[in-house]
Amino acid sequence: MPKLVALDLDGTLIDRDLIISPRVRESVARMQAAGIRGCLVTGRMYRATVPFARQLNFDDPVICYQGAAIIDPLTDEVLRHAALRNAVVRELIAAAESDGMHLQLYRNDEYYAQSRNRFSDLYAALAKAEPVVVPSLREAFAYSDATKAVIVADASDAERYGEELRSKLNGRAYVTRSLPEFVEILDPSVDKGDSLAFVAKRLGIGMEDVVAIGDSWNDAPLLRAAGFGIAMGSAPPELRAIADAVVGDVAHDGVAEAIDRYVLGERR
Repeated sequence: MPKLVALDLDGTLIDRDLIISPRVRESVARMQAAGIRGCLVTGRMYRATVPFARQLNFDDPVICYQGAAIIDPLTDEVLRHAALRNAVVRELIAAAESDGMHLQLYRNDEYYAQSRNRFSDLYAALAKAEPVVVPSLREAFAYSDATKAVIVADASDAERYGEELRSKLNGRAYVTRSLPEFVEILDPSVDKGDSLAFVAKRLGIGMEDVVAIGDSWNDAPLLRAAGFGIAMGSAPPELRAIADAVVGDVAHDGVAEAIDRYVLGERR
């Protein structure tokens, strides 16, 4: 049996209704009863993540902001933090203004935007957290780094703009996508897989004893790092190609299937 299961949140544990299904809860509980630990690995803010950790009785460090922050859910202590440098933050602000894109910047577990619109409303509904609306992101982040930056756009625009930013920033930032509407920009050192290795080492667990489950492009480093990587059925082809196994999507309780079959070795 593995010793640690790392779970992505959106599209993996929860759908857009933000509910962990009874079947998934039951499988997680049996996993814990067998002595196997669990941790969350997500692009979400800490305060938008920790309620789910508490629902599942996960006491181990929470990996949030795609791995830019690792936080102890028992004490709220920040164990590791890697922020996007101010020079890149200012470049992103200028690019978003020029290109007419909705940008959100994150600092001290708050997120900032220049206006409320359908994109900020989408994010707020999923995160269950309201933005700090400021007259100018340029002024609010004139001298500040950011834990991460997010462009929120229609899915087709997000795909296109993510590629543009990846080319424009040319290694000075890590550009990835989580939900189809979100382009996430972080410090180039940020990596879900490296952050998972940090947590596993802290717990005295080898990566060969870790199972990771994810559903999107940003989960590729996570699945590569784990001893056994599982992609949800809704995952894009790029993630499915690197997974050791593929299970059902979130609507069909893929996490429960993954735990029952590949963690506990059951056939249900």
